[in-house]
Amino acid sequence: MPMSSSEIERFIKEAMPDAEVVINDLRGDGDHYAAYVKSAEFKGKSRVQQHQMVYQALQGRMGGELHALALQTAVPEE
Repeated sequence: MPMSSSEIERFIKEAMPDAEVVINDLRGDGDHYAAYVKSAEFKGKSRVQQHQMVYQALQGRMGGELHALALQTAVPEE
């Protein structure tokens, strides 16, 4: 069963409460999303590490309930 954009946002915010999260359903099928995630927790982390943090927040749902997630991550400006 596909995940809703609100579920994806909830999982990310549970792992990173300060995160600004914007989710777009790319095909309208609940299976292909684009996500923009901005969090201070990304500070000092490489882009790969930032993406790993988001995938970890999804608790193993990537590749199962969630087929595709195009990620863009950012650190808030100070």
